Amino acid sequence: MKILDTTIRDGSYAIDFRFSCKDVRDLVQRSRKIGIEYIEIGHGQGLNASSSEHGYALQTDEEYMEAGREVAGDSKLGFFCIPGIAGLDDITKAKNHHMDFIRIGVAVKDYEKAKPYIDACRSEGLEVFVNFMKTYSVDPVTFAKAADDVHRCGADTVYIVDSAGSMSAEDIGGYISATREMSDVKLGFHGHNNLGLAVENTVFCVSKGIDFIDCSFQGIGRSLGNASLEQVIMVLERRGYSTGFDIPRVLEYGFAGLRNIVNEGLVNPLDYMCGFAGFHSSYLKDVYRCCSEKDVDPLRLILAYSKDDKLTMDYDKLCKIADSLPKDTEDNPYSFGEYFSAKYR
Repeated sequence: MKILDTTIRDGSYAIDFRFSCKDVRDLVQRSRKIGIEYIEIGHGQGLNASSSEHGYALQTDEEYMEAGREVAGDSKLGFFCIPGIAGLDDITKAKNHHMDFIRIGVAVKDYEKAKPYIDACRSEGLEVFVNFMKTYSVDPVTFAKAADDVHRCGADTVYIVDSAGSMSAEDIGGYISATREMSDVKLGFHGHNNLGLAVENTVFCVSKGIDFIDCSFQGIGRSLGNASLEQVIMVLERRGYSTGFDIPRVLEYGFAGLRNIVNEGLVNPLDYMCGFAGFHSSYLKDVYRCCSEKDVDPLRLILAYSKDDKLTMDYDKLCKIADSLPKDTEDNPYSFGEYFSAKYR
């Protein structure tokens, strides 16, 4: 299973497509550093979408491509592409600016429109995904037949897309089963969170052996957002999967990367970590006091203490555990003063 980070692309809806190139460099670099292999950038509706009809992006496709490529390292960068909004020449543009993959977005009933774009991507040596938007609008067998057809035309991966955030795990399982009976195409899942099911559905897909899942930092995305990268990773770890992610770093990077871009609604990493570690938030003032004395990362201290004691707070034990942790003299973005002010005053 691979995670595709759609913070910049789908997240652009949440800020009226106003990511700057500086934002793109920062978020791509953070995603790369935590180990994300696939990162999608650009306007929410993809290549050539910046317009009065679809909303103007702050910068051009080419500028976003160049900014992302500067810092992406070995991570793969890609753009979304909706036939009719993007032209075939936009595929060449993406290749010329060193993109690695294209995700073609079409409704299942219109999937024939994807075929020339699949051909163009293949001729340019780009990895090809086909996202069947509003998957729930067709039955699983119809989806599976279309998935098999585009796979035969050259698509590497086909996505089940819960565009309205309305699908259940049972619904999604039907599409997975039907497609696997008919094709060996790789499958991905992109979920929205309108019913609060994006994380649950994404984790369900992992349990079914799906190849790709979409996540974004703090779940930022169109409407009520996507599956939260932080929550998906933490739930997977709690259910016994070894994701390989450094969870405190993931929590810190998502918050730090978005707090100067998104005006409201971000979750403080302290709250995420309390849920993951089983740590009662009433003990956070003890953590604050100890971190001030010992110069350690509060997220790592919460995690370490909770492995020893989830029921009570023993301040002497907390400090002893802090002494075993590495020093952290950086200015953490989730300042306790700001946290307590927002929560309690």
